Amino acid sequence: MQETKRNKEIIKSVNLEKEYSISEAVALLQNQSKVKFVESLDCAVRLGVDPRHADQMVRGTVSLPHGTGKTVKVLVIAKGAKIQEALDAGADHAGFEDYLEKIKSGWADVDVVVATPDSMAELGKLGKVLGPKGLMPNPKSGTVTMDVAKAVKEVKGGKIEFRVEKTGIVHTSLGKLNFGTEKLVDNTKAFLNTIIKMRPSSAKGQYIKSLFLSSTMGPGLKVAKDELDI
Repeated sequence: MQETKRNKEIIKSVNLEKEYSISEAVALLQNQSKVKFVESLDCAVRLGVDPRHADQMVRGTVSLPHGTGKTVKVLVIAKGAKIQEALDAGADHAGFEDYLEKIKSGWADVDVVVATPDSMAELGKLGKVLGPKGLMPNPKSGTVTMDVAKAVKEVKGGKIEFRVEKTGIVHTSLGKLNFGTEKLVDNTKAFLNTIIKMRPSSAKGQYIKSLFLSSTMGPGLKVAKDELDI
């Protein structure tokens, strides 16, 4: 958090050494939000895993019960009738060759790309473009599927994808601060439950080492350990 005048005031009014319940942390962040836009509730979970080992890579998806509050732009790469099926389900863009050409030229004005399995041979060639942007579809996250309508509706409805970083931390956003405390607590617990269920069998010792909740412009508040075993 940058040392602005506002942030210095926040630091004075918030005990950063204290450990909070999830609901306390959310309510405090909502109370401290004084900016002119609606901030997001952000989460950082430190896991006791070594992502350098493939069997300790924690990666998956979770459907947040109250969504993310963000408008998610979805592109579906598909052929034939699947294109109209995707558009009918709410996809912002859908097509095949025309969108492959747009991606080749550097276009990537979307948040999620869904693809049918029969289009992956061609789309896979664009991995160097989509990969660094985190946009390459993946069967594990449900974005490579013939059921494009279901995939589009899930993503639009609040399904988020996450993966542990090299440092052993998972970062994600869990909604907007104007959702109300209970809804944000529900979203946080749904995410945490999913992380707990994905514990690798090869992970040793303490799995969830810490959880911090913060807002876009606010401080990071540490969640109490007894809250991490939901």
